[in-house]
Amino acid sequence: MPLRPLPVLVLPHHDGSPLYVSTPEPAIGDVVTVRLRIPLAFGAVALVRTRSNPDQEPRFDDARLLGSAATGDDGYAWWAADLVVENPVHGYRFLISMADGGHWWLNASGLHDIETLDSEDFKLVAHPAPPAWAATSVMYQIFPDRFGRSAAADTREAPDWAMPAQWGDAVDQLPPGRSHQFYGGDLDGITEHLDHLERLGVTLLYLTPVFPGRSNHRYDAAAFTEVDPLLGGDKALIRLVEAAHARGFRVIGDLTANHSGDGHEWFQAAHGAPAAPESAFYYWLDAEQRDYMSWLGVPELPKFNWTSPELRRRFIEGADSVVAKWLEPPFNLDGWRIDVANMTGRLGDEDLNAEVRQAIRQTMIDVNPDTILLGEFTNDAAADFQGDAWHGAMTYANFTKPLWSWLCRPDPVPSFFGVPLGSIPAHTGVQFHRAHTRFAAGFPWRTRLATMNALDTHDTARFRTHADAEAVPVAVGLSVTLPGIPVVFAGDEFGLAGIDGEHSRTPMPWSSVTDPDVAATIDLYTALIGLRRRMRR
Repeated sequence: MPLRPLPVLVLPHHDGSPLYVSTPEPAIGDVVTVRLRIPLAFGAVALVRTRSNPDQEPRFDDARLLGSAATGDDGYAWWAADLVVENPVHGYRFLISMADGGHWWLNASGLHDIETLDSEDFKLVAHPAPPAWAATSVMYQIFPDRFGRSAAADTREAPDWAMPAQWGDAVDQLPPGRSHQFYGGDLDGITEHLDHLERLGVTLLYLTPVFPGRSNHRYDAAAFTEVDPLLGGDKALIRLVEAAHARGFRVIGDLTANHSGDGHEWFQAAHGAPAAPESAFYYWLDAEQRDYMSWLGVPELPKFNWTSPELRRRFIEGADSVVAKWLEPPFNLDGWRIDVANMTGRLGDEDLNAEVRQAIRQTMIDVNPDTILLGEFTNDAAADFQGDAWHGAMTYANFTKPLWSWLCRPDPVPSFFGVPLGSIPAHTGVQFHRAHTRFAAGFPWRTRLATMNALDTHDTARFRTHADAEAVPVAVGLSVTLPGIPVVFAGDEFGLAGIDGEHSRTPMPWSSVTDPDVAATIDLYTALIGLRRRMRR
C-alpha cells in the first residue's frame, strides 16, 4: 500500500511529551505506557502493535484501544501499550494494521509504508535525566569581549597579543585582527546589563570561554584554573553568577575538551620535553616533541590525547578536576557547553569520545546533578546523543541550516555551514520540515528538548545578514515553539548583521537601544520569548 499524501492533521502522531509517554525518566525494569493518536480520517484501523528491540531482538506487543474523542471524520482514536524498559536506550515504533489489509509503520521520522530503521525509533532513556529546567530554558549566548565593558576595564593594560579597539569601532575581518582585535568587554560588564536580559525573558546565560588565552575568543586556553584577569578574574565570575542566580538565571561555561592553546601550561611543559609528565596529554609527531597534532591543522590549538589517565584526572574526572572546580562553590556554574564535542577523543583509529563525555557527565553528577551538559556538533549528531552523557546538542543540522535554507535569500556565500554550494539553498517550508524531522529523528525526545535551536551563533554569519525583516518573526517563532532550547546570540535582538563568525562578534550597540527599529526588534523577541515561557510553565 503506497504512502498517499495526506494533510499532517490526519496523520497518526506520537512523541515523547507527557500526553503520549507516561514517564520521561524511566529506570530499567519500569513499565511505561505509550499512547498513539490516530485521526478517524486516516481510515479504519484493525490493530496497533508496538515493536520494541530489547537486546537487539524484536518484540511485538498489542496496543489497546482507549476510545475515540469524537465521531465522524473530525475525531480521533487513542491507542495505548505498556512497554518494559529493558535497556538504557529502549527503542520502539508502532505497526498500524488497517481494516483493508494495509500496514503502516510510525517512528520518530514519520509515517512509512515499509519497515523502518532502528536508529529512527522512538526511544525511552534510562540514563540519568537532564535537569528539569533544561526543557523550559531560553538561552542567551554571550561573547565576553563584546557584550559590556565596565569602568574597571579601563584600568587594565592590554596584553601583548591584543589590538585594542574602541567600542564603536568596526570589527576587523582580516587576520590578525579577526582573533586579536580587543574591545575589553568583561564579566562585570555583563552583570551591569542583566536588566536587559531579564526584560528580554531569557533564563540561561551561555558564556563562551572565560579562561586566559592569546585571542579575543579564548578558545586557545592558556590555563583552566583561573578566569582571565582581563575579564575581571575569579571574583568577577562569582559576582556575575550570584547576580544572575538572584534573578532566576542559570549560567553555563564553555570548555575545549578537544584541545588547549599552545600557550597552555600543560603544553608548554611538554613541548620539546619528552620526559615531562604532560607529554602524554598531546599527540606528538616526532621523538623530540616539536611537531604535534592540532585542531584542523591550526598550530595554536594542540589536540588532547585522552588515552592519558593523568589528563583525565586533572581535567574531567573527580572532585579535583577542571570540570568539577567551576561547578562548585564559590563559582557555581550550572553546566558546560563542550567545544568541538564531535572531534573530542577521536583521531584516526582511536575513538574515546564516549569515555570522555561519560566521564565528564559522571563528574557533574557527583558534584551537582542539577547541571546541564551540551556538546557542539556541526552535522548529524544522533549517534553520540542517545542520553548517555550529552543532554543536548549545539548542532546546526537539526534547526539552523534548514531554517536558513527556507527563510534566507539564496545569496552567494563561499560556504553554507561548511558545505561548498556557492549559495544559500532555496528550500520550501515542506523541505524545512523534512530536514528538521530527518536530523531530529535519531535523538531521544528528552535530548531534543535540550538541543539548541539557534538562528545563528558566534561561529556563523548573522541570520539577519541574509534574511529579510519579514522573516525574523517566523524564525524566532519557530525557535521558541519547536522542541528544544531557543537561543539568542547577543545582538540578534538589536537586528545585528555579520558576514561570518568573527564578523558577527559585534560589540553590543547599547546606545541604540531606544532607536525605533531596534526597540521594535527587542519588543518582538520579548513577546515571543514570553510566549515560550507561558507555554513551558
